[in-house]
Amino acid sequence: MAPRLNRQLLLESPARVPDGAGGFTQSWMPMGSLWAEVTARTGREAAGVAAPMSRIAYKIIVRAAPVGAQSRPKPDQRFVEGDRVFLILSVTENDADGRYLICTAQEETVA
Repeated sequence: MAPRLNRQLLLESPARVPDGAGGFTQSWMPMGSLWAEVTARTGREAAGVAAPMSRIAYKIIVRAAPVGAQSRPKPDQRFVEGDRVFLILSVTENDADGRYLICTAQEETVA
């Protein structure tokens, strides 16, 4: 059964930007929009610096793209949907035909 790709996510890649003082800050560069099926997996609460953090694991399925293509998600990139941010932890093929990719991702929010 084909996944239901009903949510549009923005794929972003980390970019180092000079801070003007000899160092760098991390910024995010848009790589394009992808339609996805987003399924929540498990969640847990963790200690944050200022407040407890809620960490929720997600399975995000997107259409496959060739290895090396800008539109193919990679670990350490992220998906953004409005104010929500899903950090990509791993990417693997969903089926033997290589039509879809499964991205394991994590969303963190202040509890």
